[in-house]
Amino acid sequence: MLGLPVNFHVLKACNASCQYCFARFPETRGRLSKADAIEVMRRVREAGAEKMNFVGGEPTLHRDIGDLILAAKELGFVTGIVSNGAKLEALLDSRAGSMLDWVGLSIDSSTDEGNALIGRGGAGYVAQVVTCARKARSNGALVKLNTVVTRHNVHEDMSEIVRSIAPQRWKLFQVLRVEGQNEATVDDLLIDASAFHAFVVRHQGRLGQAVNVVPEDNHAMTDSYAMIDPEGRFFGNTGGVHCVGESILERGAVGALASVGFSTDKLVRRGGKFDWERPDRRHLPVL
Repeated sequence: MLGLPVNFHVLKACNASCQYCFARFPETRGRLSKADAIEVMRRVREAGAEKMNFVGGEPTLHRDIGDLILAAKELGFVTGIVSNGAKLEALLDSRAGSMLDWVGLSIDSSTDEGNALIGRGGAGYVAQVVTCARKARSNGALVKLNTVVTRHNVHEDMSEIVRSIAPQRWKLFQVLRVEGQNEATVDDLLIDASAFHAFVVRHQGRLGQAVNVVPEDNHAMTDSYAMIDPEGRFFGNTGGVHCVGESILERGAVGALASVGFSTDKLVRRGGKFDWERPDRRHLPVL
């Protein structure tokens, strides 16, 4: 796991109802205690992982998210969060929020109506994303945007809102069907690779060098993420099917990761390893 980024889905609860969501975890019955979640991170760190990205569900709804961020930083991780902004402003105002190296914000349209169409947000959603990005940057955090490209937004021009936020990275995902997670709701949103590619090329042309556009089609997204579920197990999406591996607390991080179809080579090919250190924190000693 040397040098890997890890996505920790700390809970499945969410205030949104995105039709394409691949992190619903119908098989989970609960989530780890704070102590066990920290122990999972410790074992992953000891195995060589470098970046801990808190995701969900909506991670800001986790009652211990601040303590988990602080623990991750004390373990020496580069820290990140991906949020729809639910309680993000309050988190960013806290000590834990100041410890975030990356803040990822989910936005699928430049309009509130477009985001609401797929089940994300409502009135004021886009303004909330802009406010959170501004606050994150004032903390010194690096900002990324996550956009899932679907039938609803594939012809939209998002270049103006993205340029105004000016993220360090704009990740574009071709909407992905995962059996066992979203098969009941996603089919009407699916697009083919050529439509996704056209969206990417159009926005790369309009944004130029102003924003680092990072596209991931269905092939790139499969088996290329080291993901931990709310119960402390690695999970994957081999062959477009949700699969759950063994417990990290029982098997150890390396053994548990080997029980799902994760590929380091695919992670590298999709650009998942990059210079993720905050400029103001390079070469600082581990806390």
